[in-house]
Amino acid sequence: MNTVLQFNSMTEKKINWSETLLTGLTLFFTVVPFLTVILILIQVLVQGLPAISWTFLSAAPRDGMMHGGIFPCIFGTVFVTLIMIVMALPMGIGAGIYLVEYAGQGPIVRVIRAAVNNLAGVPSIVFGLFGVGFFILFVGRSIDTVLKTGLLFGQPCMLWAAATLAVLVLPIIIVSTEEALNAVPQSHRQASLALGATKWETILNVVLPQARGGILTGAILSISRGVGETAPILFTGAAYFLPHLPAADLFGVIPMVNPASQFMSLSYHIFVMATQSIDPVKTLPIQYGTTLVLIALTFLMNFTAIGFRIHFRRQQEKFSH
Repeated sequence: MNTVLQFNSMTEKKINWSETLLTGLTLFFTVVPFLTVILILIQVLVQGLPAISWTFLSAAPRDGMMHGGIFPCIFGTVFVTLIMIVMALPMGIGAGIYLVEYAGQGPIVRVIRAAVNNLAGVPSIVFGLFGVGFFILFVGRSIDTVLKTGLLFGQPCMLWAAATLAVLVLPIIIVSTEEALNAVPQSHRQASLALGATKWETILNVVLPQARGGILTGAILSISRGVGETAPILFTGAAYFLPHLPAADLFGVIPMVNPASQFMSLSYHIFVMATQSIDPVKTLPIQYGTTLVLIALTFLMNFTAIGFRIHFRRQQEKFSH
């Protein structure tokens, strides 16, 4: 009897020791990336804050970007991201709805899901080359040929850069939409259909309101991915020194953003100043300041989307009660 008790005690000690080791390892692998991110943010803040001023944020660049501000970079980044979301979100949500609600589990659906997962792992530079070949050389120049507009759409511009980024973030939105729709209980769909609602009415009025939080999560992740990308816009529309905003007058009267023109971007601006500047060390304050603005802009967009998600979840909780 004593031998059995001693064996159980030794076994419990071994189990506790192994659990402690695993707990310590998981804690270590959690803390190290977190501290790394914190150290990077601290460095960016310390190096970038001295460069931040109202002139830096609101003025146009001059003297080869050595003086002035980065407002055209902020303007271009924001509008390209907004156009990207407008393009990618409806397409990604529609694809997710089809795969979950209509497609079933056939071999074609499995091939589509595999293609979506593989698309998420494609390097971003490949998307940039795809954007040049498909959007600019094929779609853009075909539009120019049909409309006889010369070389208006068949050149790098804001529209094609946003379209390339939309293709880049499309897998994120599709996968998050699928997960959000699958989280809605089947009993809710069955109850709606039993009450006489059609399939589309059930999706529109029952499924999508409950899945809005997860869908907005996909939008948040796509914003985080798209706003900081450099390679996809490298060939499709970004320019280094454009002190004037990509704007035009509609009918010669109403000012508007011109999507058929090139633009400046924060990520591309950082890349060029860090790799192709005559004196990269001298431009370090501008690089860190631009990086700080890019991080703040990404956080601002994400917090906006998170606010909408929290609002929709509260509405859903009130509806469920």
